[in-house]
Amino acid sequence: MNRFSDPSVDTTGKDERTECPYCASTNTEREHPKGPSLCRSMHYCHDCNQPFEKFE
Repeated sequence: MNRFSDPSVDTTGKDERTECPYCASTNTEREHPKGPSLCRSMHYCHDCNQPFEKFE
């Protein structure tokens, strides 16, 4: 399954690798800069194929 970023959202800017809470990998990408609230962002881990939220 191919994962694509939401094209309607600009995710340029700070592009740091976030550690996955499931497998501790840093092979992750930010998919969406805003999650359910302004203090969370949506990320995806390419190693364990899990989406996760990061609290800012």
